[in-house]
Amino acid sequence: MTGPEPWWTDAVVYQVYPRSFADGNGDGVGDLAGIRQHLDHIADLGVDVVWLSPVYRSPQADNGYDISDYEDIDPLFGTIDEFDALLVEVHRRGMKLVMDLVVNHSSDQHPWFQAAKLSRACPKHDWYIWRAPVDGHEPNEWRSAFGGPAWTWDPGTGQYYLHMFTPQQPDLNWDNPDMRAAVHAMMNGWLDRGVDGFRMDVINHIAKDPEALSDGSAAYVMQPRVHDHLQEMHERVFAGRDAMLTVGEMPGVTVQDAALFTDPDRHELDMVFQFEHVGLDHGPTTKFDNRPFDLPVLKASLARWQTALAETGWNSLYLANHDQPRPVSRFGAAAVAATAGAAPPGSGADPFAFRYESATLLATVLHLHRGTPYVYQGDEIGMVNAGFRTIDEYRDIESLNWYRGAVGRGMPVAEALDALAFRSRDNARTPIPWDDSEPAGGFSSTTPWIGMGQGWPAVTVAADRAAGDRSVFAHTRRLIDLRHTSRTVRLGAFELLEADHPSLWAFTRSLPDESEPPLAVVANLSSSALELPEDVGSHLGDLVLGNLGVPETGALRPWEARVHAFG
Repeated sequence: MTGPEPWWTDAVVYQVYPRSFADGNGDGVGDLAGIRQHLDHIADLGVDVVWLSPVYRSPQADNGYDISDYEDIDPLFGTIDEFDALLVEVHRRGMKLVMDLVVNHSSDQHPWFQAAKLSRACPKHDWYIWRAPVDGHEPNEWRSAFGGPAWTWDPGTGQYYLHMFTPQQPDLNWDNPDMRAAVHAMMNGWLDRGVDGFRMDVINHIAKDPEALSDGSAAYVMQPRVHDHLQEMHERVFAGRDAMLTVGEMPGVTVQDAALFTDPDRHELDMVFQFEHVGLDHGPTTKFDNRPFDLPVLKASLARWQTALAETGWNSLYLANHDQPRPVSRFGAAAVAATAGAAPPGSGADPFAFRYESATLLATVLHLHRGTPYVYQGDEIGMVNAGFRTIDEYRDIESLNWYRGAVGRGMPVAEALDALAFRSRDNARTPIPWDDSEPAGGFSSTTPWIGMGQGWPAVTVAADRAAGDRSVFAHTRRLIDLRHTSRTVRLGAFELLEADHPSLWAFTRSLPDESEPPLAVVANLSSSALELPEDVGSHLGDLVLGNLGVPETGALRPWEARVHAFG
């Protein structure tokens, strides 16, 4: 980019999962009041944008991603007035607020779907996707992302309706112009209220070909009409508005697709969430079939996206969110286990081995890539996976459905629990432990909706922020400051070094106009000291930032990450 660059090229986003952030009214569930009480914690990091996971009215079949009223706040989280107050406070601290937009599907309790079920003659019937039985069965072999058929029979209409997730989340029909107009009006309403943009949930699923009979995703992921829908959305909602942010969550997106979606001349999206790198440790049949950590494969994946979007498009940089395991457990502890020869990740990795080091190393590597970094709540203090050991501790519908199916097919209970302990979405959903107080670490004055997780009471916000040179929070803040001050970090070209090295993650960032010196990142993802290869180490200049302070020798200490001048 030659400038002026879009504002989000030097921005960092912080994701809040409201039900697990802070409970302001003492009912055990996080809410808007709790977010307001701890907003300074987010602002102190120096982030630019707060992304708020869904707080709309919802029956909570999928923790708010099943919306029954797009224009109001669920009483579980507060009121619309409390939302407005939060928005004011976010803006007062110089940050923007982005909301989750879930319009691939609604809740089955939404008035639109309730009307659609009344009669095939109802205009809103066509706002959803219905099909007649085929030979007395589902119209095709599509499967829900959460297990089971993607079609549910509705006796009242004598048809099946499509739901790519739970039966309580019927898919909207984006071929219907009246439905699209209603979605656009809703979006404009939130933007008029002061919201600064949207993170769009599975937005690449909105164009579908339900006539396809195969069970593959080609008929409902990246159908060509999705580009038409997004361009129309830009025209009807975002055109003429300043400083908006549009992010598309897109399972299955390719680098070629992403270049189209994020090409500014096409007026579709600013950036996408791709899933390639967080699917590398998934097994061939299910994500709960965990594969060992493989650093060269992970490096190659992220580097490919850096290269492919170097000229056109933009990357979202993330290792975690509300659907992913904690990075310290997934990439840190798993790498420790892999280098020690432990088999497969699940129960064999200690998340507290090198917890500070791995949390800060992974943050360093992430923030020094080209793109917009996302910090998921709790990762700024190095939270670990939940550590649940009984099925009764889990709340996530995907995890519960998979467990029932796996055990029902004969998988030993202990093996199924090991898989959940590593992979379940609940690993990211345990409450933020603000301190070590009872009963819930300052998150709530009562028993929380889900257990506190194995890190508490040792790992807390208070303890980490008081930890001096071993504070994950402080190191993350330094990384954000570096992005804000360095054009090389924001826009520099990326080049991967030592691609096949099993424990060294090294790359350079450089500007073609040489207006700033190049930078090199070197990180040791192992429990042993690492001598740098000569062609890397001999070019390292002054230390810019490191997670273990001033280097003791030329070798990298276990889980040490450094940013150097390079030349």
